[in-house]
Amino acid sequence: MTESEFFVPDLCRVRAVFLLLVTSELLVLVLAIVQADRGWIDWNYFGLLSLFVQWTTLTSAALICLLRSRLARMSVSGATTTIVAIVLLDVLAFSLFADSVLHPQDGVAVWQGVAKKMLLALLIVLMVLRYFYLQHQWQQQREAEMQAHLASLQARIQPHFLFNSMNTIASLIAVNPERAEEAVLDLSELFRASLRTGDQLIPLSRELALCQRYLAIEALRLGDRLKLEWQIEEGLEQQAIPPLTLQPLVENAIYHGIQPRPDGGTVRIEAQAKGEFVYLLVQNPKPDQNNQQHDGNRMALTNIQSRLRALFGEPAVLKQSHQNDVYTVTLRLPRQRAGEQKARKT
Repeated sequence: MTESEFFVPDLCRVRAVFLLLVTSELLVLVLAIVQADRGWIDWNYFGLLSLFVQWTTLTSAALICLLRSRLARMSVSGATTTIVAIVLLDVLAFSLFADSVLHPQDGVAVWQGVAKKMLLALLIVLMVLRYFYLQHQWQQQREAEMQAHLASLQARIQPHFLFNSMNTIASLIAVNPERAEEAVLDLSELFRASLRTGDQLIPLSRELALCQRYLAIEALRLGDRLKLEWQIEEGLEQQAIPPLTLQPLVENAIYHGIQPRPDGGTVRIEAQAKGEFVYLLVQNPKPDQNNQQHDGNRMALTNIQSRLRALFGEPAVLKQSHQNDVYTVTLRLPRQRAGEQKARKT
């Protein structure tokens, strides 16, 4: 098993260590309340126990962090045994040191106290490791279900312009065979992308190239009725985006905003970065209210929104707006490079 598949969280991260410290301090507080003979809490006992627990927690976490790569290569039982041994040895060493300072003459009583501490540490570390293992198993199952869900959503994408494109290509074969061949290549690339379900995230540059292929086909059919405006900020070529996210929005912009209009219109595609997010905009003339071609638009937006939620969670947003006869779809994606898959783990 690799480090990414290891069931114990990465204890080299500040967040993981902070959660361990908070959890252990809450345990100390409970024990101090239970131990108190008078009042709510024995503050002397709380202070000493807190020092002991935090010391053993930090040193054990540091040792597990240093040995993480080796532990990840072990079996689950082997890694569990090693981690338990590390914690117990740490507890034993600090218990002997603390008792030699606080109770130098107690003899047998010291060893009884050490044994109690080690037994309590054994129970706690086994419960914590069991929790980590069950959480890891749940996370793996959740990711497998998400991948299956994404594949099913992506498989539903069926570009409705197929027949129009084929008719356009057929009309070009006699008069412009070279352009007809280019259109066939563009069309095949579009369908290859729709059938490729292995990639969860791709670079924005690849999605934009796919949009250009689609627009090249539609330009053959619509001619001067289709006008394009591109405003892509530099440095966003490697921004991560789910495949077939922008292309269906461009397709809807043409199908609902350009095709029904005798004089056509302009489709504007924009990408810009603001802080920790990247914003993608697709604008087109507002569809005619008498045009009843809205079901496909809603289906495509729902599809895209479901995939964004599955991959990025709440930071990813898709919204629609109307202003001055212009219809805009806006995507907000977390700033992330393709290949840097950020696992959404707790």
